[in-house]
Amino acid sequence: MTIREATVENPLRLAVLISGSGSGMEALLRHQESKPCLHETTLVVSNVADVSGLAKAVAHNVKTMTIELEAAISDAKERRETHESAIMTALEQHNIEAVILSGYMRILSPLFVRAWKGRLLNIHPSLLPKYPGAHAHRDALADGATVTGCTVHLVDEGVDTGPILAQSQLEIHPNDDEESLSERVKELEHKLYPQVIDSYAENPPNHADDTD
Repeated sequence: MTIREATVENPLRLAVLISGSGSGMEALLRHQESKPCLHETTLVVSNVADVSGLAKAVAHNVKTMTIELEAAISDAKERRETHESAIMTALEQHNIEAVILSGYMRILSPLFVRAWKGRLLNIHPSLLPKYPGAHAHRDALADGATVTGCTVHLVDEGVDTGPILAQSQLEIHPNDDEESLSERVKELEHKLYPQVIDSYAENPPNHADDTD
């Protein structure tokens, strides 16, 4: 699906999916408030109730929703499909045009990814293709890496394998541990992600010709 041409008067409508503190989401909201933008966050969805990211979104006057997994559904596949169906319904109801993953700790199914192909962005705390997955900082330190960073990419059916849009890097200090490295990489993320979303809204990739 092709993203329409956005304007400051009619910005691209974004939903941000979170699972926790929402620090990256808040950085995006502050960026959007700081200048005329071609995009606006109109919905924040968390898969975990009562996380601080929801309160941060409310403080910025953004609509929030909590859509949790249905614990009463015993079948894992059915539980996942029901959960993602509820999210997609919410996105449709709010006329969302692109989805921003920001600290969202669930892997989306191929069905969801295909439905939002070209309109689904993620930021990962490593210089992909190095150190994909949930433990990027641990893996970088264990590998003896001297440089790491963050990567903004489009999401495909793999894990952190989608087309790379931009990267930012920093040196790993000899005394870094997972916590200190995470905090320094977050600073990069909070700068890079809004800038990439600016570029995406101005020149979105065209996936209209994809046939898979």
